[in-house]
Amino acid sequence: MDIYSTITVLIVLSALFGFINERFLRLPHTIGVMIIAIIFTGGLYLGSAVIPDVFHSLETMMQQIDFETVLLDVMLGFLLFAGALHTNFEQLKVQRYPILIFATAGVLASTFLIGFLIYGILGLINYPVPLIYCLLFGALISPTDPIAVLGILKQAGVPKKLETKIVGESLFNDGVGVVVFITIFEIARSAQAEIEFSEVLSLFSIEVFGGIVLGLVIGLLAYRLMKAIDDYDVEVLITLAAVMGGTLLAHQFHVSGPLAMVVAGLVVGNDTVRASAMSEMTEQYVDKFWELLDLILNAILFVLIGLEILILHYESPYLTAGLLAIPTILIARYLSLLGPIAMFKRKLAFVPNTSIIMTWGGLRGGISIALALSLAPEMERDLFLMMTYIVVIFSIIIQGLTVGRVVKKFSGVTPEAG
Repeated sequence: MDIYSTITVLIVLSALFGFINERFLRLPHTIGVMIIAIIFTGGLYLGSAVIPDVFHSLETMMQQIDFETVLLDVMLGFLLFAGALHTNFEQLKVQRYPILIFATAGVLASTFLIGFLIYGILGLINYPVPLIYCLLFGALISPTDPIAVLGILKQAGVPKKLETKIVGESLFNDGVGVVVFITIFEIARSAQAEIEFSEVLSLFSIEVFGGIVLGLVIGLLAYRLMKAIDDYDVEVLITLAAVMGGTLLAHQFHVSGPLAMVVAGLVVGNDTVRASAMSEMTEQYVDKFWELLDLILNAILFVLIGLEILILHYESPYLTAGLLAIPTILIARYLSLLGPIAMFKRKLAFVPNTSIIMTWGGLRGGISIALALSLAPEMERDLFLMMTYIVVIFSIIIQGLTVGRVVKKFSGVTPEAG
């Protein structure tokens, strides 16, 4: 199937599933679309003998799609820029220190906690896997997914101060998560690999700090260009060029494209920049354009996640391990948050039971699936892909649909209107 046909099928399915959700289910858009995609895929499996052509065509399409490249190299920059554009910069600035610790020490602690716990669990179910591969799974599943978080938390009505912590963490922990994943991946790929601390620090510095600097440059350049004119259609085009050109530059300089787009979005979306560079009409068009693009790409992404069922390998130990991974990951996240929360609890106003709410609100999504797909077959790719998929589905559907209730129950704060 050629690229145009593939995109057409995904757009048509996204529109159809979106209509069904809006007309009948009335669930949050991303959750509803993904649930319908999963039901649709399950129906294809059951009816594969009756409609083999449709089943095999979609199966072939999913095998041809490089999910890792499509998400990490193409879609992610647009989605993160759109999310950062509408993030409260001032609140993010106030909460910067806990967000920094959550996105660094929290990810590292979670990686090792999950790795060791999964190593023990796999041994208990008589499916032993080398510890290094379990740590690799810990690295890919620890970062919370900004796409899932941004798309669901705002609709759940989480209090703004708490929403900023969770959203801010998810926006910035990708850089750390990817560096940790790459480092463990290199160690796992060769038993003789010698990864020195200086190499890890260098990789971290280039990826993270390089991405932040590039994002600042792109954001400020976009601001200067937009300030020099007053033409809303050209200014919308400038923001689009900032994302597409910035992503290419990030690949060229080998720095973190996601972080660059987050920073650029925060700069352009800053209230001060908006007031001095955008007219009221420009601001409306920029916001509506990126809201619409965000909705379309989110719909396509969650349809893709639902259709991933077609290429998974189903074995009993995989399913058992995936189900056991759900409480394991929640426990690991809760424990990894206790230290940072205790550190800043007195300085900043935290809602009651922040650790419980952040544990439940730390959703996993497409990024974890993309990293799992990048594993080599000898790294137990099929096992960890199935485990990742089960965790992601539980996270988005169960946690995503109930996070508002958890906030109300544990914080004593009534969820805000979306």
